[in-house]
Amino acid sequence: MPKINSNGIDLFYETRGAGQPLLFVHGLGSSLRDWEAQAAEFSRAYQVITYDLRGHGQSDKPRGPYSLPQFAADAAGLLKTLGVSSAHVVGLSLGGGVAFQLALDFLALAKTMVIVNSAPELLVNTFKDRLAIWQRIVIVRLLGMRKMGEVLAPRLFPLQEHAALRAAFIERWADNDPNAYLASVRAMVGWSVKARLGTIRCPSLIISADQDYTPLALKEEYTRLIPGARLVVISNAHHATPLEKPVEFNSALQAFLEQHP
Repeated sequence: MPKINSNGIDLFYETRGAGQPLLFVHGLGSSLRDWEAQAAEFSRAYQVITYDLRGHGQSDKPRGPYSLPQFAADAAGLLKTLGVSSAHVVGLSLGGGVAFQLALDFLALAKTMVIVNSAPELLVNTFKDRLAIWQRIVIVRLLGMRKMGEVLAPRLFPLQEHAALRAAFIERWADNDPNAYLASVRAMVGWSVKARLGTIRCPSLIISADQDYTPLALKEEYTRLIPGARLVVISNAHHATPLEKPVEFNSALQAFLEQHP
C-alpha cells in the first residue's frame, strides 16, 4: 500500500491516470474511498491523486491537536514528494477547508480550487452551534463511531434509493479512530480564513448542493469575496454530493477544468 512521509507523518495515497494533476481531498470522518466515482471518470484525462487526511483511513493517526494549516501542509508535502509543482485541488466539506488553506498558504501549488459544500470558517457563535459540536463529542465518547455514523447517514442520504449508500457510509464511519476524529472536529472549530479570500488568485469554483447543511446564501456571500469565483448549484442534492450525484457533480467539475487547461 503506497504511503508517503509528509509533514512528519505517513499519508496513504493513490494515483490513477496521467496528465495534469488533480487532487481530491475528502471530508471529515471519510477517506479517499469517497472519490471512487471521480477517480474512475477523471483518470481518463488527468493524473488523479487521492489520499487519506491525517487521522483518517490508512494514514497515520497521531495525537492531536490538529489544525487546518497542518492539514494543508500535509497535502503540500504529499504533492511535492510526488513531484507535483501545481495541481487542480478539489475539496469536500473539511476537505474544502483544506483546499482554502492550501490555496492561501501554498500559492504555487493550487492551479485551480474547487470547494464543495464547505465554507471558509467555522465559528461557534450561537447556542445551536455549540450544541451541534457538543452532540458529536458526546455521541462519539459514549456510544462510539458506528452510532455517529448511524446518526449522520439519514441526513446525508435521506431518500429510499440511498439505502446502499447509507449502509456503506455506516460501515466506513465505524472504522474511524474516535480520538483522531474528535481532534479533526476540534481543528475546524474557530478556524477562519474569510478575511484572506480576496488574496486568492487561482481560478475558483464553488459547488453547492441545494439541500446542503450550509445555507446557499452563505456560499453566495463568500463566492463574491474570491476574485473571479463562480458558484454552481446542484439540485436535489445533499452534503455528500459527489457520492449522491456523481454524474451531475462530475459534469460541473469537468466543465470548469476544461476552461482552465
